[in-house]
Amino acid sequence: MESFWNRVDKELEFLGKNRTYLANKCGFTVANIGKGIKLGSTPSAETAVKIAQVLGVSVEYLVNGVDSSFPKTLKPEVAEIVEEINHLEKEDLEAIKYIIKMRKAIK
Repeated sequence: MESFWNRVDKELEFLGKNRTYLANKCGFTVANIGKGIKLGSTPSAETAVKIAQVLGVSVEYLVNGVDSSFPKTLKPEVAEIVEEINHLEKEDLEAIKYIIKMRKAIK
């Protein structure tokens, strides 16, 4: 089963970031992350919230691997695309919106 820190690493990889980036953004040291991993512990609620905000995911996802706020009626392939879109920068989101708008105009 994936742990909190495995999911954090997965999200960091997705974002093209590393643990140093995360530590700097959250105001703690990389050593603290290593300690949490070594002990197999989940951080405090306050720290988990900071981490989730930096990664752009929910605390619930980091803690238990699911996000109950995510619509469950989506096809798996659509849910995968939505997850990818959730991590895009603003400029990339604007480009996708434009493509969708143009696609609607063609129909």
